[in-house]
Amino acid sequence: MQPEGKAQLIVDSKHVVRVMSFNILHGATTKGNFDLDYLSRMILKYKPDLVALQEVDYRTNRVKKMDLAKELGKRTGMASIFGKAMDYDDGEYGEAILSKYGIVKTRNIPLPYSGENEPRTLLEVMVILPSDDTILFSGTHLDHLEEGIDRLAQARMINEVYADPLYPVILAGDFNCGPGAIPFQLLEDKWFVASGAGITLPTYPSEHPESAIDHVMCRPRAAFRVISREVACDLVASDHCAVIVSLELIKN
Repeated sequence: MQPEGKAQLIVDSKHVVRVMSFNILHGATTKGNFDLDYLSRMILKYKPDLVALQEVDYRTNRVKKMDLAKELGKRTGMASIFGKAMDYDDGEYGEAILSKYGIVKTRNIPLPYSGENEPRTLLEVMVILPSDDTILFSGTHLDHLEEGIDRLAQARMINEVYADPLYPVILAGDFNCGPGAIPFQLLEDKWFVASGAGITLPTYPSEHPESAIDHVMCRPRAAFRVISREVACDLVASDHCAVIVSLELIKN
């Protein structure tokens, strides 16, 4: 029975998309054993439609020349795409996206960085939901250094890329900052923080999470309604918790 005084939330499942952001520690798990079956089971447990993965290796020596995005895609039954941020360890390192839906189009946009700092990137896919609505889903991993100069420039660049998007956009990733930080505020000024800027959802470290640095955002605000949000912590899968948000795309 619905509690008195509360309206029942009516949701059209065809318009709901469930997204996850997960920093996977280059697939190593916290035990360093590259147990991709374990990692895949952890992802599947939360039944996401779209997953933004950070710290993803592509054929590096440390992952024994595996294509992590492809391997996780096979294990989860999802389409996969890798986006290179930089060359690393005789292979490449960057972002990946897993999608329950067919991927219509992709682009990989380098983000600004300075000096000898790590290059970063913004990986985007275009997908069509069961409702026949087209959306953009993007994953990123902003700079981790304490001074945050590159992180600020990267946030500005993301806002420029999506200054006037043709379709509703969901942005997910490890921002290495949270509410109160200037890069986060720059993004929050243009994006709706679906994972909850005003709600304490710490994601790092996974053992005893204290910092809210992994987020899901979307724009335009009027195009989305949050159905649920949660943080999933697994002490083996990664040193980060995953963020999962279910969003309903609102028909205007």
